Amino acid sequence: MVFLEALMLIFSSVSVGYKQTHHFQCFTKSQITHCLFISLHHFQARQDAAVDVYERLPVPFGLVRFGVAPDHPEVKNVINTFTQTAQHERCSFHGNVNVGKDVTIDELRQAYHAVVLSYGAEGNRSMGISGEDLPGVFSAKDFVGWYNGLPSNKELRPDLSCETAVILGQGNVALDVARILLAPVEMLKETDITQNALEALAGSKVRRVLIVGRRGPLQIACTIKELREMVNLPNTRADMLPADFEGIAEALKDLPRPRKRLTELMMKAAKEGGDDKAEKCWGFRFFRSPVEVIAGADGKRATGIRLALNKLEGSGESARAEVTGQLEDVDCGLIISSIGYKSIPIDPAVPFDPRRAIVPNEMGRVQDTAGLYCSGWVKRGPTGVIATTMNDSFDTARVLIQDMEAGKLDLSVNKPGAQAITALLQTRGVRTVLFSHWEKINAEEEKRGKFLGKPREKLLDVDEMLKIAWS
Repeated sequence: MVFLEALMLIFSSVSVGYKQTHHFQCFTKSQITHCLFISLHHFQARQDAAVDVYERLPVPFGLVRFGVAPDHPEVKNVINTFTQTAQHERCSFHGNVNVGKDVTIDELRQAYHAVVLSYGAEGNRSMGISGEDLPGVFSAKDFVGWYNGLPSNKELRPDLSCETAVILGQGNVALDVARILLAPVEMLKETDITQNALEALAGSKVRRVLIVGRRGPLQIACTIKELREMVNLPNTRADMLPADFEGIAEALKDLPRPRKRLTELMMKAAKEGGDDKAEKCWGFRFFRSPVEVIAGADGKRATGIRLALNKLEGSGESARAEVTGQLEDVDCGLIISSIGYKSIPIDPAVPFDPRRAIVPNEMGRVQDTAGLYCSGWVKRGPTGVIATTMNDSFDTARVLIQDMEAGKLDLSVNKPGAQAITALLQTRGVRTVLFSHWEKINAEEEKRGKFLGKPREKLLDVDEMLKIAWS
């Protein structure tokens, strides 16, 4: 069965099938967004398409659930569409299945006419500097997972007793993290942020957040929506370095409109600063690369970061950062690396490009492996927003349908699909979570959230999820 790709960073898988029965499978790693998009496309394009989704966690929706910021509920509305797709008579969800461990890709390929890999980018890109493993240093992926209720990050417990936090990277995720660190608790308490994170943030001493990038204002990776949210954040002011913006005004006229608007807003924030009475501040620091995390006198935790000052070679989007030999130390007790994610291999039977950290493919067709496809971050790398993911998923779905109609997939042979996989999993002691089981978890989360005045209070323990699902 074929399912649209998932959006997060865990393990799962989806299969696609056609009622003859042509079965196709889509596998996610808590990245259920892509699989659902793929499923939607198949249902619209083919009346004989059936889709099974396999997900490592007992809960669906991947990055929409665990990656989208809690104060962006409008983005999470896409879950309504996903729910309709998952409830389609030709789609089935199978949670609590770790593809690559509980079941192999080869076993899935034997049971389905096609398999779609859409398991996202679970790995972190290393900074490759001394001290990055010290307490007080976190990846943005883990920090976001902590406040969004990802079970594997529930024990994170970041120390927020410091005054200054440094975020390395200047993309939208970096700005999400900065905003959550500085936002008034009153803004967050009615969101689906976890209660543990909310209580920790309520006691936070962080008053200053620096967002560091290797290149300059014209190369910043965030979008205007996220920047505007920072500029308008209550009780905060912008704290920029005028030297970082030298010569930028002259370059404005030649910029594409989106980049121009973003840069103008940034320059306005840098010039005006904001409310002088604000208790908190944030600012970009450009032309800087991390070279060392500085440990305290006892060597047991991070107390600062050493940055190399850069100059740019070239111009525009292709400009490269070159170190100058000058260094700068910044005192801080919290360091969050937001320099990107990377996909990881999940099964020896699946080709993998370790340099690019993707499954090698041509338009979604996995290299040298007929009937195996990929979509989303594992296909192209961890970039883009939900709309990017949707379009990419549709592209993979179209390619799969083209192969089916061109006779590249043998649909003359009946494939057992989920029936065979479920039986196989049972022999291995693995019980799946169906969408109806997820609805029990959902109801319990909404019940707990209502008590707290929130849309939901996410369950953080997988065993508790399973107990409720199968009750």
